[in-house]
Amino acid sequence: MQPPMGIRREELRSLLGPLPEVTGPPPARLVAREERDGYVLEKLVLDLNGVEDVPAYLALPRSPAATPVPVVLYNHSHGRNFELGKNELFQGSAARQQRPYCEELTAAGYAVFCADMWSFGERRGKSESALFKELLWKGQVLWGLRVFDTLRALDYLVERPELDAERIGTTGISMGSTMAWWVAALDTRIRVCVDLCCLTDFQALIDADGLDGHDVYYYVPGLVAQFSTAEINALIAPRAHLSLAGRYDSLTPQVGLERIDAALRRVYAEAGAPEKWKLIVYGTGHMETADMRAAVMTFLAEHL
Repeated sequence: MQPPMGIRREELRSLLGPLPEVTGPPPARLVAREERDGYVLEKLVLDLNGVEDVPAYLALPRSPAATPVPVVLYNHSHGRNFELGKNELFQGSAARQQRPYCEELTAAGYAVFCADMWSFGERRGKSESALFKELLWKGQVLWGLRVFDTLRALDYLVERPELDAERIGTTGISMGSTMAWWVAALDTRIRVCVDLCCLTDFQALIDADGLDGHDVYYYVPGLVAQFSTAEINALIAPRAHLSLAGRYDSLTPQVGLERIDAALRRVYAEAGAPEKWKLIVYGTGHMETADMRAAVMTFLAEHL
């Protein structure tokens, strides 16, 4: 018999290492506010962790049909492009060739938030490798700090009166995908999770000798001994979860996707919400296609 979800969430959180001891709504400073075509863009600096400032963007639909508006927590990718960070929201990335998500989401009536993760964008003071090694010496976990910041961003978003705290979704591709399902698993304030091209079954990756495909941030000490990927994602049930993958993506071996899908089908069926879980595999690699983008927007419209 599995322990209750609340206990499993605490067990998962404990693997993230020592985390900053800060609570309450994160202080924020508005740096600039710009009127853009179809939306208003706020440039923010947030104190999420008490260690270093976190630059972020919040885009709000200029003329929403009603307020408060639903909001999408957008997690940027890795791609070893440390300069890009939160600007992926406007510029896309090597794995994203479609219309920028900021334009797409605000046009559909959503607000969208994205922050620079540790070592990215305006937080490039230390390389990812150097920061990972320093934290390892100190007994801390880089992925833990990145997840913590994202959870704290939720603390900020739920305090904004123009945002609907009951309608928060999260999405991302590659590293952003992994962040989406980690955060949705840990925090039930996420109503909808949409991940693209990184629902990686840990054991399948080991079996395929694919560990070097992910950068060092991906590896959390002791994780595989306590959780499978399916067990983490089971903590999202019965909330809506769409996963999109490429059949030829070496970061998500096909046998692993099938294993996760089978497990989550059982979990969602037992939760009485089989329609809330969906995995779609496309004949592509590590990239978002036009079909994927259409599926993302349809799923958000249905569930958020």
